[in-house]
Amino acid sequence: MADEVFRHDSYMAVFEAGVVSVNGDEVILDCTAFYPGGGGQVCDTGRLQGFEVTDVHYKGKEIVHIVPGNDLKPGMRIWGEVDWERRFDLMMGHTGEHLLFCALHRQDPELEITKIVIGPEEKYVIVNHDISWEKINDALRFANQAIKDNLPVRKTVMARDDPDLEKVRIKLDRIAEDEEITVVSIGDIDYSACSGVHVMETSELGMLFVDRKVSAGKDGIAIHFKVGREAQNSAMNLANICLQVIEVANSKAEDIVRSVTNMKHDLALAAEARKAMAKQQIREMVPDNINGTDLYCGMFADADRKTLSDAAENFKSKGGVVAFVSASDSVSVMIASGSPKVDCKKLLPEILGKFGGRGGGKPDFAQGGIQDASKAQELYDQLLSAVKSLL
Repeated sequence: MADEVFRHDSYMAVFEAGVVSVNGDEVILDCTAFYPGGGGQVCDTGRLQGFEVTDVHYKGKEIVHIVPGNDLKPGMRIWGEVDWERRFDLMMGHTGEHLLFCALHRQDPELEITKIVIGPEEKYVIVNHDISWEKINDALRFANQAIKDNLPVRKTVMARDDPDLEKVRIKLDRIAEDEEITVVSIGDIDYSACSGVHVMETSELGMLFVDRKVSAGKDGIAIHFKVGREAQNSAMNLANICLQVIEVANSKAEDIVRSVTNMKHDLALAAEARKAMAKQQIREMVPDNINGTDLYCGMFADADRKTLSDAAENFKSKGGVVAFVSASDSVSVMIASGSPKVDCKKLLPEILGKFGGRGGGKPDFAQGGIQDASKAQELYDQLLSAVKSLL
């Protein structure tokens, strides 16, 4: 079993080791500074004797390094080098996650972690339920003050019967009886069971910033965050976007949430009005009878898709043929056929293709669209002409 250097020195990026075994791309060493991943954090990458290390993971109790194309042999003494910039980013991210959840939990004691993801591209924590932006803002104030205060980040080992274990965030059922309990503390504000790699002082994080939260389905809410320079850049970019929104909305900064909420409400009312207008237009629709087949056609202003599809299915069930076009920023087209003379699957792509659009479906129902709204009338005219020619 290798000496796991990362457990007692997460800042060691270059090390010497002996090769224990080699099995193709799999290399096992007598000691390693490569973190094999865990606690939601991905593994380290780097080089062994100049060969790229693309993955590191546990196989049983051994740490396996995946080193494609290596020529290493058992017994060799070699140099290993962890990709330090990547490692330090992950260290900041892992410590940042501890600090962020600590701060969020102070705002909402019912909050629980369901999943953690710490990688180079994204960092987020999934919690069991939503939390308001106001509480997130308060949590960030607390967290960034802790960064400013430069609190020590320490790693200690605790016994299962240690009374201080009560103040530690821990899931004992996930830790084997023979496995030591490693606890990471941030000053005296947070204690969490974790065997990952972390920074030594909170000031190394620079800044912590939450840039979005999204649904994670049954797992809860994913709260995405950034640390260091990425946090600063993200905060500035979002601030600039908000200033643009404030300007476009002709609103004061303190009123922008209410202004956008009102706009959203107005858009919902407008959508309901368009939906009602389309239903009225459909109710008053008089079909053209072409050689014994009723043709229902209409052009609508941003009509509700379900309203149109329900009407199309109804007219189709009566043996009619339907050609609907709805125009807004783009153009959507829907055709349905209760007649064997009109093959929707064949016809629609032919018409839309002339306008750079796409569509598909079945012989009795198809839909698609084009991007250029200025071509809506021309598209509608050609569609009707093609349908009439088939009838």
